[in-house]
Amino acid sequence: MLNKEITEKIIGCAYTVYNKMGYGFYETVYEKCLLIELRKAGLSVEAQKAITVCYDGDVVGEFIADIIVEDEIVLELKSVSHLIKAHEVQLVNYLVATNKPLGLLLNFGENKVEVKRKVKNLDNG
Repeated sequence: MLNKEITEKIIGCAYTVYNKMGYGFYETVYEKCLLIELRKAGLSVEAQKAITVCYDGDVVGEFIADIIVEDEIVLELKSVSHLIKAHEVQLVNYLVATNKPLGLLLNFGENKVEVKRKVKNLDNG
């Protein structure tokens, strides 16, 4: 499946969740709802996946990816009034650490679902 098809399904699922749930829940609630919708859409998903961060071959940290879809796309979920640059930087760092080519930052915000698409910079790893 092409990344474009997958991202369209993901975004559609996020809008479905937002339309049903509205604003104001914790990220974990949106995550569980989104997992249901993604699976209903026929997508393979992994939630709360531990990712090891290495530097020069040494393990230097670990983080938890909210959702990985089709083993290709990292989803970082937020439930804040507005996204800030640090949220985008966090997603880019996750792409570098996972070696995944694409990430979506999904914010279940006050008035709408905000979507930011990030592509891994091949120069950074």
